[in-house]
Order: sequence, then C-alpha cells, then structure tokens
Amino acid sequence: MKTVAVFFGGKSNEREISVITGLYCANLLKERCRVLPVYLLPEGGMLLAEQLLGVEDFRRAQESGFPHGKRLMFVVGGLAREGRPKKRVRVDCALNCCHGGMGEGGVLSALLAWYRIPSASPDMASSALFLDKVLAKYLLKGMGIPVLPFFAVAEEELSAGDWWEQARSLGYPVIVKPCRLGSSVGISVAHDEEELFRALGLAFRLDRLALVEKYLAGKRDLNIAAYRTNGQIVLSQVEEVFSGSPILTFGEKYEGTGERRHKLPAAIPQDTAVRIAEMLRCVYERLNICGVVRADFLLSEAGELYFNELNTVPGTLATYLFGESLSSARTLLETLLAEGEKGEPEKETLESGILSKPVFRAKNGRKLHI
Repeated sequence: MKTVAVFFGGKSNEREISVITGLYCANLLKERCRVLPVYLLPEGGMLLAEQLLGVEDFRRAQESGFPHGKRLMFVVGGLAREGRPKKRVRVDCALNCCHGGMGEGGVLSALLAWYRIPSASPDMASSALFLDKVLAKYLLKGMGIPVLPFFAVAEEELSAGDWWEQARSLGYPVIVKPCRLGSSVGISVAHDEEELFRALGLAFRLDRLALVEKYLAGKRDLNIAAYRTNGQIVLSQVEEVFSGSPILTFGEKYEGTGERRHKLPAAIPQDTAVRIAEMLRCVYERLNICGVVRADFLLSEAGELYFNELNTVPGTLATYLFGESLSSARTLLETLLAEGEKGEPEKETLESGILSKPVFRAKNGRKLHI
C-alpha cells in the first residue's frame, strides 16, 4: 500500500477552503492508500492530523490547539516526527491541496522537490507564476492568448502614481483584484475614480500589488480543467457558472448564498468550446505543467473569448468537472498520484573541478585564499 501525504492549510485567506479540499481528498484516498493528512500551520510548521478527517473534528481540534497533533519535519524521501526518536516515514507521493499563499505559490512544491518527494501537483515554476495574476497576464499575452486590457498598481503608487490616467485609458467600469489572492477575496468593481481609489485601498489591505483590468459587462464565466496521464493531456467539459452579482462572490462559491448556479456542459457553441480547450491545451503543454489545473475564461456578449486565470490548486482539485460521483473523483486522484510517482528523470550534474585547481594566483605565484 502506497503512502500519500496530503498537504493543506497554510497562511492564506483561503486556508479554511484548503482544509475542506484536503480532508475531502484524504477521505477519498484512505481506503486504498496510507494517507498522511499534513496540516500546514498558519504560524509555520506542519502537523500530522491522522485522526482529524472530519471538518467538525478538525474545527474542534483547532479551537483547542491540536492537543494530540504530532509535529512533522521534512527528510529526504519523506517526513519525520520532530524530537527524538525521529520516526521517519517514506512518502511515495504528495498531493498539494493548499489554496493560496506559499502553499499554492510554489514554496511547498520547491520543498517537495528539494527533499525528493514525488508530487502529483504542479511544480514550483507554474505554481508561482499563476498565483501572481499580473505575471500570468503578461505571460499569456506574450503567448498570444487573449486577455482583457490591464495594468498593475503597487501600494506605494496609491497616492503618487498615474493609475487614474491608466484607468481612464481602459474606460470604466474596471475590476480590481489583489495580485496573489483567489476565491474572490478582496475583489471590487469600480465605476469611477472615487470607487477605484476605495477598491485599491481594499486590495492593498491584502496584498502590496493590485491588478486593474477592464470589466466585461454581460460576461459569461466558463471553466475547464486539465491533467496529464501517460503522456496525454486530458481535458474536462466546459462548465458555465452563473452569478447574481457583478462578480462571482465568495459566498456564492462556498456558503450557498446568492443565486449561484452552474451548467455542465455549458450551453455554448461547439467552436467556442473547442477554442477554450485549445487555449488551455496550449498553455498546459507549452509550459510543461503537471497535475490537475482549472482555467477560467470570460466570454463577451459579442462572442470574444478571454483567458482569465489558471488555478494550480483548484477547489476539490476540480474532480467534479471529470465526473459527479465520488468513485470518479477517487479514480482521478489515483491517476494523478500514479503520474506523480514517476517523477522527473534524473539528469547529470556537471562538476567543473574548479575548487581543486590553482585558478586564483598572486603575481608571486602563491595561491590566493578566497
């Protein structure tokens, strides 16, 4: 039986949603794998939450400070309990369920790679890139993928920058997003300069950089997911998400408030669905992404298509886009783990030997010690 470490939590505005995704995946996998649910504490460090596979159990343990939790540390090839004696556990594969923060932003991916723990989730480069909305927009634009007109504003520019001129060039209304957050947290629509100033102030409470882009009135929100298995990229059907607000709110996504609905597959022309699939395939393939990701698109009333965001740790790992049953979700997770276990092939590390050569010499022929 393989040992799988499921990571969730971390210091993020989306930490609680991450707990739900992490426990969901851990419960799906526990029948066929030895699952290590690893909670990343907001203050730093890791905790083994083996007995906390229910949300209510986890909530109660969190309120009491996790009295029975075991602190963990990374070791090459796996994890170990802190203190002595260190009980080492080899991990066959890791699954990243951290939404936002350093967990989704590449730090966890880098640690797993450094400690040679195979991962079924996207690597450091793609994780860091797509968590940053501004960098992602520049990359997509450079690849010829259509994105809405945008610009970035740094916190120090709020009182002295030329952001108001850039906003006028875009034309109101505009949408303002914290650069490295998700789940609609801190997002506002501004219809004039005064509202834009307030929207930027809200964004800067959560991040030091904000993305401002043209708001697309009458837009349709479309999602599609992808993963790789046996060298092939598998794409889901396109989903349409409906909202009763100008933007899809946190409450509509997670709390059952508002009028959020969805339709899978989306009722869109076949050529639009094909274009969406082709764009995601292009991004996934050309950037050599691994693991499951979800891409969000915007469709204008005139039929213009825009790539909005790519989520490297989507909610519930986008399992529902590939099938509604728990059995299909479990099969998807097991496929991701099987692919992640293969790992990256080892490449040769070249040594120059420069440390053993008298390269640096003084004029008198003596070696210089540096």
